[in-house]
Amino acid sequence: MTLSSDTRFHRQLFLFNGLLPALLILLDAWRGQLGANPVEFLTRSTGVLTLVFLVITLMVTPLRKMFGWNWLLKQRRLLGLYAFFYGLAHLLTYLAFDRDWQLQTVLADVYKRPFIAIGMFSFLLMVPLAVTSTNAMIKKLGGKRWGQLHRLTYYITIGGVIHYYIIVKSDVTYPLLFAVVVALLLGYRYLLHLKKAAPTSAKKA
Repeated sequence: MTLSSDTRFHRQLFLFNGLLPALLILLDAWRGQLGANPVEFLTRSTGVLTLVFLVITLMVTPLRKMFGWNWLLKQRRLLGLYAFFYGLAHLLTYLAFDRDWQLQTVLADVYKRPFIAIGMFSFLLMVPLAVTSTNAMIKKLGGKRWGQLHRLTYYITIGGVIHYYIIVKSDVTYPLLFAVVVALLLGYRYLLHLKKAAPTSAKKA
């Protein structure tokens, strides 16, 4: 298998698996099997899927470093776009079923309910990342500036975990699990940063 065909295979694999949850949700909706509270199911599932894809995006660097899976880098933008896709679905579910498309009521709701504010702010931070996900935008911004912008993923993920934690009123097992995984992934990145900075500090000394 050539490098190009190998990359194509990985992309098709990620494309299919990224869309699979949405297809399963649509299938369950068509069959009327979304449970006793379909709206809550849609809201929770799209929100959790957003977090899952954000976490998987953050896992690319550790997996590449530890196992030499450099091919993952080519799929990182796709994973980020899936996070945006499910985040948008989460937002639209809220606007449709919670606000009944009465957009003028959103600001008041954001003010009254902190978890809505955190979730909305986190989603807004995702918008520039989605817009700049093309090769043309990377070229226009430059690799360094593009990389700095996409570090917003860290803050978006933290915001998503906090949003999830506040929503859950009783069993906080899953939000805490997400928090632990995110803390480990960000801690790993911080250690990498310290490791890179160490030789520079040694030279100056």
